[in-house]
Amino acid sequence: MLKNRSVLPRLDYLLAFEVAAEFESFAAAAKEMNVSETAVSRKIRLLELHYGCALFLRGHRSVQLTEQGRKLLHGIRAPLHSIAQLSEDLLSKKRRSAIRLSATNSVASLWLMPRMPQFHSNNSNISISLFSSDLDSECLTDDFDMSILRGEGDWPGYDAQPLFGETVFPVCAPAYLAARGRIRSVADLPTHDLIEVSTNHTEWMDWRNWLSQKNVDLGAVKYSTSVNTYPLGVHAAMDGLGIVLGWGHLVDRHLESGALVRPLGNEHLRTKSHYYLLRRHNAPRHAETDVVAKWLLDESASRTRYRRKANLTGFGAKTG
Repeated sequence: MLKNRSVLPRLDYLLAFEVAAEFESFAAAAKEMNVSETAVSRKIRLLELHYGCALFLRGHRSVQLTEQGRKLLHGIRAPLHSIAQLSEDLLSKKRRSAIRLSATNSVASLWLMPRMPQFHSNNSNISISLFSSDLDSECLTDDFDMSILRGEGDWPGYDAQPLFGETVFPVCAPAYLAARGRIRSVADLPTHDLIEVSTNHTEWMDWRNWLSQKNVDLGAVKYSTSVNTYPLGVHAAMDGLGIVLGWGHLVDRHLESGALVRPLGNEHLRTKSHYYLLRRHNAPRHAETDVVAKWLLDESASRTRYRRKANLTGFGAKTG
């Protein structure tokens, strides 16, 4: 511990002195420090009073260091720069670092967003810049530090870590069942109001694919509502507009809250695809990206596990 603190002058006096010595002018020092010339002159005068000697020889338009001034400047320059560097290093850890994350629309809206408040509460120095798209080409650019996409783990140039699989089942609002009555079997679904998610991605599962794999006659399939993203389909179901296909892990919180229910209980299909956390091979790794990646993998590890059945299908999930 420093015991002779009384011999030290105020730091702002030393800073004003160092800048004035550099520019050999109180006026130039004032401009550099964004204060008045009077303020600089006063700080240096108080420093001279502290040491009991003149530090500058004042001229009409410039100043020059005295012998005592040169001695002081030589002694404080390196310590001041060391303190400045140390302060910059400490503050850099405090500044918010933005991690750029891309994901499908459904993962961004239904899985990531509900978890982000707790992440920010625990990591106030890290912000996440989130971009969502259902086009892999838009998510897999150099603009992003990591991505969450659906597939079977094969992305050349990327490290892929699985987050969760695809388990697909019908969901609807309790109010819909109250109005329409109990759904006794999968065969009853075509007569109900089904919410369709329109997409050009033929590899994504839709109602016709799901029902076909359940050996249900598709002749009477009835759609009540059509939307262009999966999150809209989920909201349409919660508003009582009909039944939508639900993806485990994406609709879990709505099932837990009771906003959605599974009218056919454990009836489901499981696909061969998964959602993966992707990071480019040999991409620069920073402490902040590792924190975000660990958070995502920890969230994955703590998820509810859906019972695996033998009905694995090659169709991918609609992650709109």
